[in-house]
Amino acid sequence: MVSGMAGRYATALFELALEEHAVDAVKADLDRFDGLIADSSDLQRLVRSPVFTADVQTKALSAVLDQAGIGGLSARFLKVVSANRRLFAAPDMIRGFRKLVAQHKGETQATVTLAEKPTEAHLDAIRDALKAVTKKDVQVDVKVDPSIIGGLVVKLGSRMVDTSLRTKLNAIKLAMKEVS
Repeated sequence: MVSGMAGRYATALFELALEEHAVDAVKADLDRFDGLIADSSDLQRLVRSPVFTADVQTKALSAVLDQAGIGGLSARFLKVVSANRRLFAAPDMIRGFRKLVAQHKGETQATVTLAEKPTEAHLDAIRDALKAVTKKDVQVDVKVDPSIIGGLVVKLGSRMVDTSLRTKLNAIKLAMKEVS
């Protein structure tokens, strides 16, 4: 299900979290850390840049984790990742961990791309619609891409539904070219 170096780290973390009965707590901490990365260009630079030494990354990461209230197994894991010079792969490790948790809980994962950040009510409606289709709980990974103009793109397993305004406009443009 998860492969490569990031998959090995995610699997190891998942097995430790299972042993410690801390899967949900670790997932919540990793989700919070992933959100911090998404919201901070400085943290993105720290995570991605090979310029920083492992020691500098680990010290900075420790301060960020303390500030965010992330501790326990999640913090120890991220510090080990940093010490091993693998912090650049943390987002992939987090994605892999989410997949393992979803598989363990019998959930399915969907990626929903929208033109703008959805409200919680809109997100709940999307979850409910996907649950009605799949008959399973659905974890929704939201991506914001203003270039789709409006509508949404849903990827669920190997299926994709694209109701974006950009795609509809391109279809109209193509149809008009065929007519002329």
